[in-house]
Amino acid sequence: MTDIIDERELGPVGQEIVFENDRVRVWHIRLEPGESQPLHRHDHPYLVVAVQGAKNVVQTVDGTRIDADEPTGGVVYRDPGAVHMLTNVGGTTYLARLVELK
Repeated sequence: MTDIIDERELGPVGQEIVFENDRVRVWHIRLEPGESQPLHRHDHPYLVVAVQGAKNVVQTVDGTRIDADEPTGGVVYRDPGAVHMLTNVGGTTYLARLVELK
């Protein structure tokens, strides 16, 4: 992948926005086993709440692979700026709410 990311190549952060106001945006994420989110960028700091956990892998735009086991009920905070895709490499459906802080 190139160092310059074309906006047209990036997908959304999740499948649908389930809540939004002037302070937060909440995305619904669902990945079946073997399914991936498209390459996307996080423009805001965010929290991920695993509603139903799974074994995931994060693949960054520079090719770095990060194992991201997300247990049910787990919460992680991430700073903005990341460009990556997420793949469910486990055997269970992954459900999460991603809360962007505006």
